[in-house]
Amino acid sequence: MAGAVDLSALKQRAAPPSEGDGAAGKRYGVEITEANLEAEVLVRSSQVPVVVLLWSPRSEASAQLGDVLAQLAAADGGKWSLATVNVDAVPRVAQMFGVDAVPTVVALGAGQPLASFKGLLPPEQLRKWVDQLLTATAGKLGEGAAEEPEQVDPELAQAREHLDAGDFNAALTAYQVLLDADPNHAEAKGAVHQIGFLQRATAQRPDAVAVADAAPDDIDAAFAAADVDLLQQNVAAAFNRLIGLVKRTAGDERTKVRTRLIELFDLFDPTDPEVIAGRRNLANALY
Repeated sequence: MAGAVDLSALKQRAAPPSEGDGAAGKRYGVEITEANLEAEVLVRSSQVPVVVLLWSPRSEASAQLGDVLAQLAAADGGKWSLATVNVDAVPRVAQMFGVDAVPTVVALGAGQPLASFKGLLPPEQLRKWVDQLLTATAGKLGEGAAEEPEQVDPELAQAREHLDAGDFNAALTAYQVLLDADPNHAEAKGAVHQIGFLQRATAQRPDAVAVADAAPDDIDAAFAAADVDLLQQNVAAAFNRLIGLVKRTAGDERTKVRTRLIELFDLFDPTDPEVIAGRRNLANALY
């Protein structure tokens, strides 16, 4: 985690899928987000090969491949690590891998791609592919990892554990302690901001968007709808709703809307194209 918490991952923790959700409710290996990509893929691959499955719950082939890979990983007892990227939930991570179809599998060692394939392989062919990966990396990984272990502040580690467990109240308290001690703590600052947003947003009424659409000049309704839009990954819709309000308001009301919009911008990487577009549109609305 580098100063920000991935919103889609937090949303999934807040509302986990039910057992009857089929492929949408399945999990294979370590679920990768922007927050844990470095630790679970790049750093981990310096110790053992990491096989990354880029998948979608909309794809039955993805589910079949995930099942087989999970079985192989369990059978091999830690010789390699299985990581998964839900391309629907974390599209920016998928873009980092250059994925253009699901399922796609990419194997990494020492942070570098070693092999990849697209589509569904038969179990016996997949077994051979994994064996070839293990043979190619035998004796080449692991030595350097023990020399320079990552030094993590115990309080930071505890905060991350609370977050990973979905205990947002405990995580928020733990991160706030870190932020009180160091107001410039990037991870704590981002986590406090985004966990606070998530707690507020998940408390909004489920029909908030429809309510706001029926009363477009109701500021509080627009705020609630923008929160729900963000939870549903409708980022541009959330930004445009408030930018429209900025155009139709003045004085203290305009300041109130502008302040909330900037808070929402700050939930994301400032280089995100939708944030850049949102800030540009806000500037046009103001001037």
